[in-house]
Amino acid sequence: MAENNVGHFIPLDRHEYPSKPAPGTVDSSFWKSFKKKEVSRQIAGVTCINFCPEPPHDFAVTSSTRVHIYDGKSCKLKKTITKFKDVAYSGVFRSDGQIIAAGGETGVIQVFNANSQMVLRQLKGHGRPVRVVRYSPQDKLHLLSGGDDSMVKWWDITTQEELLNLEGHKDYVRCGAASPSNVNLWATGSYDHTVRLWDLRNSKTVLQFKHGKPLEDVLFFPSGGLLATAGGNIVKVWDILGGGRPIQTIESHQKTVMSMCISKVPKSGQALGDAPSRLVTASLDGYMKVFDLDHFKVTHSARYPAPILSMGISSLCTTMAIGTSSGLLFIRQRKGQIEDKIHSDSSSLQVNQVNDSLSEKDSTVLTPSQYRYFLRGRSEKPSEGDYVVKGMEKVYFREYDKDLRHFHHSKALVSALKAADCKGTIAVIEELVARKRLIQTLSILNLDELELLINFLSRLQT
Repeated sequence: MAENNVGHFIPLDRHEYPSKPAPGTVDSSFWKSFKKKEVSRQIAGVTCINFCPEPPHDFAVTSSTRVHIYDGKSCKLKKTITKFKDVAYSGVFRSDGQIIAAGGETGVIQVFNANSQMVLRQLKGHGRPVRVVRYSPQDKLHLLSGGDDSMVKWWDITTQEELLNLEGHKDYVRCGAASPSNVNLWATGSYDHTVRLWDLRNSKTVLQFKHGKPLEDVLFFPSGGLLATAGGNIVKVWDILGGGRPIQTIESHQKTVMSMCISKVPKSGQALGDAPSRLVTASLDGYMKVFDLDHFKVTHSARYPAPILSMGISSLCTTMAIGTSSGLLFIRQRKGQIEDKIHSDSSSLQVNQVNDSLSEKDSTVLTPSQYRYFLRGRSEKPSEGDYVVKGMEKVYFREYDKDLRHFHHSKALVSALKAADCKGTIAVIEELVARKRLIQTLSILNLDELELLINFLSRLQT
């Protein structure tokens, strides 16, 4: 009877408070989709990582006296080239993936068959270690090299002949890159703080930039009109078509930037060719950072447990490799769009087969002698124009709702506190404030109940 005299009671409304915004940027979801595939321990620091331009996009990892070749799909070690008398440097693929060239501490450049690891050519001409070996994307018969003798040389691989000796740098040459828009234009960086652009047709420097720090890497943008240089903790972007005008200086890293690359960042369902490009840098501070090419703002960053010496990303942007000074090689991989499409197609095929089997089963004629005959229409959904009659929804009361319904204010507060229900406790307190019974309720709580309240308030503070 007492329950009927209370009248209609509405349960407390538990407020939904706004959650904290998810950290990161739009690009973060793309880079976080790279999952750790493999962590390999090399015997020394990983000084160079180079991806093959041709499928399946194997990649060469240079460390100590070896060049390891990893499978582009499984990320497992396939082959190891060990035919070096001393430390090897800059193991790179030719554009067709059939040949690998690498320099070394002895000053000799060796050219290998990528399949048999057989030495095909030995190019001798540098007097000190060769740190840079690069193939042009459009040329299979020549390569460029740079060494600690401050010389840059252009080689004919077939005849093992030195075609050009490009002089100009005053210190170690540690990086080089070919222009994607001009087969005769190359950029090299040196520890003399300068970047030189060479025209192979006249063996002269056509442009020279003063970076201000020892150069570790140079990188042409896909258009060929911009060049990025990395030295110290600074990355600079130069306008080559504008006569070498500096257009951006990036000082986001705390230590020397060792490696750079350009990567596409496709969104869901977007073709790789239509995706925006990003500049990716890796540094001795252990951070890999991603910059947009419009305003050169950081869109993503990742921390690694050791200083980063080298980095590489496949042309399809499905595999990424990071090499550290401690010898750890981190290989991360994400599912490609082709694999996802095949998986979705196979899943949809299985669903269609299940639906076909269910439709055949449901198409059987039911008679009143079958139990399913009386269950017809229970799973039918209303069509457009149908009037839906909804049943009465049962109202569920929590323990503190039942106490508040009978005006047991202290019991309601204690029930919410014992249930460790943060939203429910706040709702009860707000209801007590509205009823002007909060102070009266708190005054009759015993020591144990006050302890529950203090613990609840302390949790809110933290």
